[in-house]
Amino acid sequence: MKVLIFILIISQQLLAQELYIPTNIQSAYSKKTRSFDGKPGENYWQNKSDYHIKVNFNPFNRTLTGWEKITYYNNSPNSLTELIIRLYPNITKSTAIRDFSISQKGITDGVTLKRIILNKSEMNIQDEKVIKYTSTNAKLFLPDELLPKSSLELEIEWSFQLPPTNFARMGTYDSTSFFIAYWYPQIAVYDDIDGWDQQEYTGFTEMYNDFNNYKVEINIPRDYHVWATGIWKNPEQILSEKFLNLYLKAQNSDEIIRIFKSEDILRKDKYKSEDSTHTFVFEADEVPDFAFGVSNKYLWDATSYLSPTGKRIFICAAYKESSKDFYDVAFYAKESIKYFSEEMPGYPFPYPSLTVWNGSGGMEYPMIVNNGSFNTKAGTVGVTAHEIAHQYMPFMMGINERKYAFMDEGWAVFFPLDLQDRLVENINHRTRNISNFNMVSGSDYEVPPIVLSYLLKGSSYRIASYSRSSVAYDMLYNLLGKDLFKKALHHFIDNWKGKHPTPWDFFNCINYSLGKNLNWFFKPWFFEFGYPDLALSSYSIEQNKLKIKVEKVGQLPVPIKLKLFYNNQIVGEYNFKADIWSSDNKFYEISIDQIDFDKIVIGDQNIPDVRSSNNVLLKSGN
Repeated sequence: MKVLIFILIISQQLLAQELYIPTNIQSAYSKKTRSFDGKPGENYWQNKSDYHIKVNFNPFNRTLTGWEKITYYNNSPNSLTELIIRLYPNITKSTAIRDFSISQKGITDGVTLKRIILNKSEMNIQDEKVIKYTSTNAKLFLPDELLPKSSLELEIEWSFQLPPTNFARMGTYDSTSFFIAYWYPQIAVYDDIDGWDQQEYTGFTEMYNDFNNYKVEINIPRDYHVWATGIWKNPEQILSEKFLNLYLKAQNSDEIIRIFKSEDILRKDKYKSEDSTHTFVFEADEVPDFAFGVSNKYLWDATSYLSPTGKRIFICAAYKESSKDFYDVAFYAKESIKYFSEEMPGYPFPYPSLTVWNGSGGMEYPMIVNNGSFNTKAGTVGVTAHEIAHQYMPFMMGINERKYAFMDEGWAVFFPLDLQDRLVENINHRTRNISNFNMVSGSDYEVPPIVLSYLLKGSSYRIASYSRSSVAYDMLYNLLGKDLFKKALHHFIDNWKGKHPTPWDFFNCINYSLGKNLNWFFKPWFFEFGYPDLALSSYSIEQNKLKIKVEKVGQLPVPIKLKLFYNNQIVGEYNFKADIWSSDNKFYEISIDQIDFDKIVIGDQNIPDVRSSNNVLLKSGN
């Protein structure tokens, strides 16, 4: 038995090492925080924080004034001499490093740190030996090491002013409507791969956060409402009886409940408080971030979905009266959560609530997303489903989007493809996704997805993170079939939900769960330059057999769909999965019984191929 186990371990290591592994990833295997079977290693650890935040938001001057207490837990085997604190709003400062230019109107002074108290002792934050600022980070030097398996308590008082415009996933959407994200001083991730994550937030790449617990108290003028990450803990203190009853009804309703309708916008009796302000309280456990939207004139729809776990998911849409597409968004959100929970990925929705807040573009946060309005049903359904899909990747799975955006954006494109076809008539979203990839694949700005996301800009980032990766997952689905694909994906989720998987953890997990070596697929699709291009090379007729030679001109393995035509009618159709290229062969010969034909055609609208000019062979003499 010991010999067998040893052989299995060695074979897993050899299999994993067929893919390029950077030295910092290799060290994780040496330290046994990761294992070659794709599972967390016996020494795996991750840090976390408890956040208690009290914030006052003044919508008239767009100022947030906050206090927070952070209890930070060092579960690592290392003593820490410093903390990296993220100050995301500093991206709006004139001196910030940004991936794009902004108007002078969008410039602010960034975050003002007023006080920092460490373990009940106030720190001198005017001293560079105590705190050192970079673009969107601050390095806080600890007077005493934070020992392994210990914690510290940090209190921070701070303020900043929202820009008067919509800026990089947050900001001002009209005179009384605001989405507030990337807004509080936050301790960065310290992990087993890189130590402290010290990447600056420059606007393009997104999140990498620990799984934290939050209690957030948001004080706001009494005619304003707050929608946020987490469970709303005090609705009975805020809402008047009529609206509280509608809210409670929606908690257990399969139908859409219109809580705030058009005629309610100007009503003064929606809320109980007779004071000038009221305070919303939210709590969320084991989530990687907290965001919220506020308005005094948004409509509010709500419903719920009974999850396979037996629990109901509370689902909301909060939106401008003028956003006509949003009147259906609560329904689309519910259908998305139902589809993700029951069909693809077929895994129960990870959170107890989800709000779609009507801002602009599309951006995900735990339990709340910020989406713009669209002129087409396809646009509205697409952005709703895509941003909700992110609740699985990167939030449930703790992916480092800053380095590996393909591990979440590609899934968020792939997961809802069939759902979008179901909800939107006359569009094949899979075909459209593959067609879009065909137009850019092989260009000199296409790079392999494994290239670190924060190094990429513009089209290179979009293709690697969204287009190529989503098509790769689709081709993996085609290769494995629905049942095996979901088995492997669920194995990955079961092992890494609530943790921080790397791409190598994913690839190894899939290989191990299936008992197959799919590195021949992973390597070209994720690690190498290349494009998909199959060609019909030649045919011959020998001993009543038609032999057709297919050439893999491109580097990316894709399935074969072959059709024989006679008088413009299909007389034969043959399908071969992409594993025909598993031995890195450049040619594949198809042998079939001879039939009358006048044309051979290879390819399909759901198979990527950058060049159609080499996909047809005419029978000699035609």
